[in-house]
Amino acid sequence: MTAENNLLDSGSLRQILDLLSDGQFHSGEEIGALLGVSRAAVWKSLQKLELLGVALLSIKGRGYCIEGGLDLLDSKKISSQMKSNLPLDLHVFAQIDSTNSYLMRQKDPVGQVCFAESQTAGRGRRGRVWVSPFAQNLYCSIGWGFEGGVAAIEGLSLAVGVAVARTLAFCGVEGSELKWPNDVLYGDKKLAGILIEVTGDPAGYCQVIIGIGINVAMSVDRAAAIDQPWIDLHAICDEKQIPQVSRNHLASVLINELVRILDDYDRKGFAAYSAEWQALNAHVGQQIELRNGNAICSGECVGVSDDGALLVKTALGEERFHGGEISLRRVS
Repeated sequence: MTAENNLLDSGSLRQILDLLSDGQFHSGEEIGALLGVSRAAVWKSLQKLELLGVALLSIKGRGYCIEGGLDLLDSKKISSQMKSNLPLDLHVFAQIDSTNSYLMRQKDPVGQVCFAESQTAGRGRRGRVWVSPFAQNLYCSIGWGFEGGVAAIEGLSLAVGVAVARTLAFCGVEGSELKWPNDVLYGDKKLAGILIEVTGDPAGYCQVIIGIGINVAMSVDRAAAIDQPWIDLHAICDEKQIPQVSRNHLASVLINELVRILDDYDRKGFAAYSAEWQALNAHVGQQIELRNGNAICSGECVGVSDDGALLVKTALGEERFHGGEISLRRVS
């Protein structure tokens, strides 16, 4: 396993963030001594933090601090807890357009894992914007290869949802639910989302980029652009009165669970995970609406098939629906 830690383009910025990540005040003199530069140079470096969306508090006579501190990603900590025997290449960036886009640009994304502290063009399903503030959540993508084209990856987004739910449970966060085809909910609020993109031969060997975003500690001001009910792990941990989840630990467990499913998915398929997904189905037995453009279908959510299709009991009987542009919502 190799690790490429490009967490910050400037080593001095990484040093400053490491120092200020404890949430305590540090003087300009202390920062200057750490970097071996003048206070004027320190000020210029601190201004660059704003480009990353990091809010810096400055009080005369006390120095500088990042209120609440930061739980920064660290490739060494992540890789040390990854259990895969497969040759994975780990990349951690401070800021990137999107982790999925980065892997899509690679000549061979298979076996590559990308994390970012922030995304300038994070996206979700159906072209929606994925709000991606710096060091508050988890933004991750992994590349994988499959023989047999798109037929070999039927239901993959649902199986990835199972991997996310397993990850959360392993980290002590029980009670998450899955919304077909690619959302993870908690208390009927969105906690995580999945975006899968495919390149290559639709009937032969194809490469799949699996993107996952998990809300960890989303600040209310940065969440103003989110157009649906949401929740993050910090709120859940506070509610359950359990320790907060480290982002590095969450990242490593997530990769472990993803690889466990991906390693033989082309052989097992979604059928191996359909019962587990169904046990976490947020809408089973409920009245739902499926929208595909202007078309609306209503009925009772029965569950999912072994190929990942949603089963809905309608006036016409039990019907099957596949992903694509269909969106689901519960009828209130």
